[in-house]
Amino acid sequence: MTEPFERISIDPAICHGQACVKGTRVPVHQIVRMLANGDTTEDLLSDYPNLTREDIRACLNYAALS
Repeated sequence: MTEPFERISIDPAICHGQACVKGTRVPVHQIVRMLANGDTTEDLLSDYPNLTREDIRACLNYAALS
């Protein structure tokens, strides 16, 4: 398992500095909110084909450490 911060980036020029999945403009909070609202990992992978299961786990890990 990789460290969550290897897959998460914070760049003031991208999404107003919100934590995002590295290499995307998908904010961590959006992934966590979608999971909290009942979306499954499979739903997210379908909606965001550029994400991986590891990216989703990294979002959860990041949120838990924040």
